[in-house]
Amino acid sequence: MKALRYFGAHDIRYESMDDPVPQSDRDAIVQVQACSICGSDLHIYHGHGFSEDTGFCVGHEAVGEVVEIGRGVTRLKVGDKVMIPAAVGCGSCRPCRAGVVNLCENGMASCYGLSAQLQGSQAEAVRVPAADANAVAIPEGISAEQALMMTDALATAWFGARNADIVPGSSVAVVGLGPIGLMAVDSAFVMGAHVVYAIDPVPERRARAEEAGAVALHPDEALETIRAATRGRKLDCAIEVVGRDATVDLALRLVRPRGTVSVIGVQQSRRFPFPLERAFGAGLTFRIGTCSVPEELPTLFPLVQSGRLKPERYISHRLPLSQGEQAYALFDQRDAGTLKMVLTPD
Repeated sequence: MKALRYFGAHDIRYESMDDPVPQSDRDAIVQVQACSICGSDLHIYHGHGFSEDTGFCVGHEAVGEVVEIGRGVTRLKVGDKVMIPAAVGCGSCRPCRAGVVNLCENGMASCYGLSAQLQGSQAEAVRVPAADANAVAIPEGISAEQALMMTDALATAWFGARNADIVPGSSVAVVGLGPIGLMAVDSAFVMGAHVVYAIDPVPERRARAEEAGAVALHPDEALETIRAATRGRKLDCAIEVVGRDATVDLALRLVRPRGTVSVIGVQQSRRFPFPLERAFGAGLTFRIGTCSVPEELPTLFPLVQSGRLKPERYISHRLPLSQGEQAYALFDQRDAGTLKMVLTPD
């Protein structure tokens, strides 16, 4: 099959590799109909990956059709249209049954496309382990593109907003306006936020946030503008979606005493000089971590079906998989209007 494979910094290649085959009677093989590039894929693209492997298939967001199942698969059948959440678990332990696959008690927690251990989904086909738990039938009323956005991006945005303790009337900042940040703006409003400040250096992304109803600010002006607008009180909560020291620090400075900071940006430094004394004095709540997609889906399905959340509107490019190398370069450059990149096998 054809796939996008990682060989080093800025070296993603569209090449042939072995077709996926079941490794257990609980596995399924899914023919990929669409996949997408996540912001965290850029860490691999920049050469700061999660393993020393090279040559593996990248990507962890995909939808497709089941073409093969093992004897132990009982909930799915060949021909089912499914979404493939980014991370997997054993599907049997208590956390996995609750949808919290990143806490799998049997040591099977993993993510597609980080190494050769679990090949990615930016390919013509992908193996899904413990498929009854790790592939989700696309519900009626949800399009394939909407489902694709829910395999990671929208679920992560919702998780970040939920961790920010947003309630009706909250004032919120979202730091970083890539696709997940823009979906976090939408999520905050759905949760009842009174005002959302959307912060990013890219003018086109700020414009998209304004279209969603947010107050868009450049990072250099954000703190003073928010202080002035709130008469020094600052905000109830902030969602950080970048993963850099400077943006985490900004998020911490934007919230009021007893406010909440939710960090979902993949961290790009090993050590962060956390302002412990200041946070202690202000009584801040600080949450950081990764989303387990299955945990968020029961809430998100009706919100998307009803049109309250429209994640597909942040798809900016639809390209064939064969142009994946160019898609990575374009996404990395953050050119005007570049948001979610959707790739379809040729």
